Amino acid sequence: MIRTGIIGGTGYTGAELIRLLLEHPQAELARLTSRRNAGRPVGEVFPHFAGKTDLVFSEALDDAAELDAVFVAAPNGVAMEDAPALLEAGVKVIDLSADFRIKDAAVWERWYGQKHACPERLPEAVYGLPELHRDLIKEARLIANPGCYPTSVILGCAPLLKAGLIDPGLLIADSKSGVSGAGRGAQTHLLSAEVDGNFMAYGVSGHRHFPEIAQCLDGLVDGAVGLSFTPHLVPMTRGIFSTLYFKTDETLETLHRAMADAWKDEPFVAVLNAGGHPKTRTVRGTNECQIAVHKTDGGVGKVLSVIDNLLKGASGQALQNMNLMFGLDETAGLEGRVALYP
Repeated sequence: MIRTGIIGGTGYTGAELIRLLLEHPQAELARLTSRRNAGRPVGEVFPHFAGKTDLVFSEALDDAAELDAVFVAAPNGVAMEDAPALLEAGVKVIDLSADFRIKDAAVWERWYGQKHACPERLPEAVYGLPELHRDLIKEARLIANPGCYPTSVILGCAPLLKAGLIDPGLLIADSKSGVSGAGRGAQTHLLSAEVDGNFMAYGVSGHRHFPEIAQCLDGLVDGAVGLSFTPHLVPMTRGIFSTLYFKTDETLETLHRAMADAWKDEPFVAVLNAGGHPKTRTVRGTNECQIAVHKTDGGVGKVLSVIDNLLKGASGQALQNMNLMFGLDETAGLEGRVALYP
């Protein structure tokens, strides 16, 4: 049994990790931290866990060496402070923040506005997108769990870029997210009265997920991808919907076949029929990414890519990475999850 802990267990991603780990057949959730809720039972902080666990939040992981793996579900800046000691104690670390996603510390510092605490660990960190880096993840001690927007964008275009089927000179990623992607903290622009009936773009001049997406996509081509990324906030709780636009001379059949062939053996990627229409509700509560390829007159191709931002975009993917790191069935604790309907 894999003994696990969570640093920062009271956010949305932390709550999802608790749920997944309590149901995992080969993992035990042994420790949870929360500075604000230290000393309180999990079932008191999250009533939906009442009667499901006797765990109590602690202020810190004082006995972390007794654990096999630790998930860091805290804000940016926490993992880079805690990871070195955990790794030295022989604990594997899966970071759900952005601390280890960008390989260039100077680029990370420019986008996140603070000094990186352990740049020497950046080369060791493996970008935890299993569909691209499965073999590296299996050998890793430190995982940089991908962001939600990047997961939807990268899975939606990686096969086409790698195969040289689209023009890398301009890739437009038009992405929408539910409000849970902004975290659980109280913010005025996330109030119900502000979000309900509203639709807005944000980070138009530059969003922190841009360098993460660009870094991954640039590694798939000979040169740099001309990426334009714009995120939007939509009035729903869960979900990411990314529409990708690109120039191509290929037929719809060729594009679709390349996408379907690339992901056909992936347990958590479903490629719909050419011209299909994935919806955020068809992946809600699952670790699945659904993709459909389109082609319009004028040589413009489109890919529609949807995920649940809290699962494939965060906690579900983190658990998928843990399974790979410990040689378990990749789908353990994630299998059989069908989207909630309605």
